[in-house]
Amino acid sequence: MKRIFGLVVLAFFIYLDSSSQQLKMPAPSPPQFVKQDFGLSSIELSYSRPGVKSRQIFGDLIPYGKVWRTGANNATTITFGDDVIIGGKKIAAGKYGLLTIPGASEWIVIITKQLDVTNSGQYKQDQDVVRVTVSVTDLPFALETFSILFNNVTNNSCDLDLLWDKTMVTVPIKTDIDANIMSQIDEAMNKDNRPYFNAAMYYFDNGKDLNKALEWFNKAGEQNPKAYFVFYQKARCQAKLGKKQDAIASAQKSIQLAKEAGNADYAAMGEKLIATLK
Repeated sequence: MKRIFGLVVLAFFIYLDSSSQQLKMPAPSPPQFVKQDFGLSSIELSYSRPGVKSRQIFGDLIPYGKVWRTGANNATTITFGDDVIIGGKKIAAGKYGLLTIPGASEWIVIITKQLDVTNSGQYKQDQDVVRVTVSVTDLPFALETFSILFNNVTNNSCDLDLLWDKTMVTVPIKTDIDANIMSQIDEAMNKDNRPYFNAAMYYFDNGKDLNKALEWFNKAGEQNPKAYFVFYQKARCQAKLGKKQDAIASAQKSIQLAKEAGNADYAAMGEKLIATLK
C-alpha cells in the first residue's frame, strides 16, 4: 500500500511539473526586432522593451552617468547593411552593440564592438567604435514602453530616436550612396538594356546634370512609348530647365497616355503641372 501511495504522489508532482512547463506568460520586457530599409540596404535593430510600471525611470531605475544596455534582458544590437556615418565618423557595415550613458540634459550614445553588454561591469571603453553626445528632449506626454524608432528617413539619412517615459534623444545617421549609385549608372549605361528612366530620375532628384537627365528621359520614352510616368517626369525636367513649351507638350502627352491607361491620378498631376507653367 505504501508503495502504491508513493507512486501516486510521484505521478501527481510529475503532472504539476509538466503543467507548469506548458504555461506561457507574456514577457515582462518583450523583445522587438526592427528592420528599416536605408541607403542601398537596411539597418536592423534588436532590443527588449521595458515598461515604466509606475517607476521613476531616468535618474533612479536608470542611473545618470552609468552605462545602460539601452533596453532590457539581452544586449541591444544594431546592424548596418551599408557603411554609415555617426557623429562625423564612418562606421563599416556590420553588427554592433548599442549602449548609452543617460544624463539629465545630455546622453552619450555608444556604438561598440561588444555584442554582449548587459551591465556596466561588462563594458570596455576600448571597444568603442564611436561616441556621440546628444541633447535630451522633454516629451509633452509619458510613453509607457521603451521604444527605438527610425524617423525622417531619406535616401541618405535618418534619425534613430530613443523614447521612454518623458524623455527622447535622437541620433542622426548618414550614409554616402552617391558614389555607389553613380558607379552603377556608369556600368549600366554600357549594357544593352539600359535603365534610362531610373538613371534620369536619380540625376533629376539629386541636382545633377539636368540636360543629361533630359537626354535619358527621351531615351526612356523611346524604350516605352506608352509610359505616361516617363513623359510626366520628362515634363518636370523640362520645366526645371526653363523649357516651358516643351514641358507643356510632354505633360499633355503624359495626360493622354494616362487617360488611355485609366490612371486618373497621373492625368491630374499632368494638368496641375501645366497650370503652373501658364
